[in-house]
Amino acid sequence: MARIHSLSPQLANQIAAGEVVERPASVVKEVVENSLDAGATRIDIEVEGGGVKRIRVRDNGQGIESDDLPLALARHATSKIVSLDDLEAVSSLGFRGEALASIASVSRLALSTNASSDASAGVLAESEGRDQVVAVRPTPHPQGTTVDVRDLFFNTPARRKFLRTEKTEFNHLEEVVKRLALARFDVAFSLSHNGRVVLNLPVADSTAAQQRRVATICGPAFIDQVVHIDSERSGLGLSGWVGLPTFSRSQADLQYFFVNGRVIRDKLVAHAIKQAYRDVLYHGRHPAFVLYLTINPALVDVNVHPTKHEVRFRDSREVHNFLFSTLHRALADVRPADQLVSSERFQPLAEGGHLDTHTGEVSQGALSWGGMSHRPDVGSSNRPSPLAVQSQMSSYGRLHPVPLPEQSSEEEAPPLGYALAQLQGIYILSENAQGLVLVDMHAAHERITYERLKEADASEGVRSQPLLVPQAIAVSQKEVELAREHEAVFVGLGLQLEPASEESLLIRSVPTLLRSADMEQLVRDVLSDLAEYGQSDRIAAEREAILSTMACHGSVRANRSLTIPEMNALLRDIEATERAGQCNHGRPTWTQLSLTELDKLFLRGR
Repeated sequence: MARIHSLSPQLANQIAAGEVVERPASVVKEVVENSLDAGATRIDIEVEGGGVKRIRVRDNGQGIESDDLPLALARHATSKIVSLDDLEAVSSLGFRGEALASIASVSRLALSTNASSDASAGVLAESEGRDQVVAVRPTPHPQGTTVDVRDLFFNTPARRKFLRTEKTEFNHLEEVVKRLALARFDVAFSLSHNGRVVLNLPVADSTAAQQRRVATICGPAFIDQVVHIDSERSGLGLSGWVGLPTFSRSQADLQYFFVNGRVIRDKLVAHAIKQAYRDVLYHGRHPAFVLYLTINPALVDVNVHPTKHEVRFRDSREVHNFLFSTLHRALADVRPADQLVSSERFQPLAEGGHLDTHTGEVSQGALSWGGMSHRPDVGSSNRPSPLAVQSQMSSYGRLHPVPLPEQSSEEEAPPLGYALAQLQGIYILSENAQGLVLVDMHAAHERITYERLKEADASEGVRSQPLLVPQAIAVSQKEVELAREHEAVFVGLGLQLEPASEESLLIRSVPTLLRSADMEQLVRDVLSDLAEYGQSDRIAAEREAILSTMACHGSVRANRSLTIPEMNALLRDIEATERAGQCNHGRPTWTQLSLTELDKLFLRGR
């Protein structure tokens, strides 16, 4: 081994570059973040060859003083921190003082800047990776800074050979610009590649303009199918947009989360959001969101990783609980009346939330079919308790019938309208003010039953009823042990199980609400859920999963004939139930076909 010695400045910079400059997208991120910290209100990015050949970033920020310019390309030189106190409460995006020096060490860099309004007072600093000698000379330049990076990794071929195709590298670069544009609505951005404009985003200084920017970056389908978030508690603030559960993705590619304006990917944040979607998202799907968390900078450490993509919260439990509770409640509060929106394209409206383009809020109004509103008052004290409603069921899966109201021109239709007929014993056809509503009756009733079971479980516990003749079921030894281990769970669910032998169980009592269900199959499913979930430290998740299984068994099945009053009772329950837009497994429970869409199907008006 060689003797200990100091690294040359060039080698030290190239090592630092390995941490900061991974690909052209890394260069854009560091330079644009500097522009934002400099107070720029417009940033123009020009790229050639996917960013490998050239990256040019121009801003109208405050610029750099001519005397400070050589230091801008030196390591550990920055204007953003002075003392340890500054480092413990970082409010800027870039603060390490390594970015420009690292970029200059692996490219041919030219930096033009002017800190005054006199365009003739500009200066230019040039540096090439090999020698790191900074040459400064006067040059005309308006107030602001232009960073021109050419021939990235020209002197580090080992790094350059790991770059992907031009298209792939530009896709990464474009994604970085999109994230930064979502972080700062008060800044105009433009991005061009090989002379072609790819993004042109003006300043978004109103709610409607912000929604247009989000729609441009995330797609119009996203902004049409979201819930607006705006919440504050205990010094924490959360705003932005979350996609409805039925608007989900096969990959986690439409997820943007910002902490004090910095885009991050954090395990704690991801877990909190995943938990909020736990019982409304289809298996294997990923939610879509654009969310902004504001927090005291002193309570979050952004210096965890060189790329600053990760953060560490001082009170991670509080942040997790705040994110989960805020999103969980926002998703639960969506009702059919909020989701109905007129659309010119064929699109299930269970996936859509109507956003007011001026306020950004989800519409809460019922549809007009005359004068008087029939939208159920969810918070009404006259609403019977879940157990009372469930106990009125005269048979397994039977709905409590209500009379069909007489329709007149003076009354207003409920959001899901009035039932017309039943199709193949599976779907309910209903007419509302907009057109035709189709309801999957099992999926919808499953969600209603599930929510009522959860409410009953949380408030008074699930009532049970002893069987006159205990029911014996044959199981495995492992399932008998599971029944013993989780006896308290079963009792809490209204199920009393007793081991009869090493491979059999006796069912002695069942939940009152589900006395007509197939209890043998129910017990087997519950045991299967317990085996999959594991130990008792996950009781909360187990109970919800088990309640979901119970709800599935207690809901109306396919080929069950319902009367018109029963169908209308189900429609009213959907309107009053949380998360009723999807079943326990994340599938949509209803969809809307407007008259416009029906006319298109039949070519009317052509």
